[in-house]
Amino acid sequence: MNVLNFVNAFFSDSAHWQGYDGIPARLGEHVQYTLEALALAAAIGLPIGLVTGHYGRGGNALSLVATAGRALPSFGLLVLMTTLLGFGMLPVMIPLVVLAVPPILVTTYEAMRSVDPSPVDAARGMGMHESRILFQVELPVALPLILSGLRSAAIQIVSTATIAAYVSLGGLGRYIVDGLYQRNYEKVVGGATLVAVLALVTLALFWAVSRVAVSPGVRRG
Repeated sequence: MNVLNFVNAFFSDSAHWQGYDGIPARLGEHVQYTLEALALAAAIGLPIGLVTGHYGRGGNALSLVATAGRALPSFGLLVLMTTLLGFGMLPVMIPLVVLAVPPILVTTYEAMRSVDPSPVDAARGMGMHESRILFQVELPVALPLILSGLRSAAIQIVSTATIAAYVSLGGLGRYIVDGLYQRNYEKVVGGATLVAVLALVTLALFWAVSRVAVSPGVRRG
């Protein structure tokens, strides 16, 4: 039985579309985990990246933090957090946020540093406050690159949030973990397909947001 047959069997089974283990329920849980982790990572990475990028300080420190965050294995961190904190959402959120902060942090910093200094200097010469320069002059120009960092973080979270199933939580990873345990490869392939589709949908959503939020004058691609 090839992969396409597994996919067809999984999605054509009506039992997979209803109940607490149905696709709508598991997809909703996965989206919830993704949104929560992305919101927390953005709340950490965006302000630090914006401020440090605006003043041009701390770039080396941010690179070190980002490298350290990327080097940490998400599953290993999940096991460690579960051992220390017990089962629940917090041990799952910590590795997801640690995974997502580096691309947001570094990309936001680089986006701010890539802004042409001429309009920034002109704004300062006019007596504009630093906060207004940041949000009214630099941020609109840096927004495309900042969104790319958020997009990268979101895709990584979507792909990695399957680890929630290893600590008895839900999400699309439930199909993969349960399928492997039951040797039900139809369920494994179906779960993996859903994660891939959700990642593609996430890419499309960020593309749509960039078309709406970014000024045509600074839009890249």
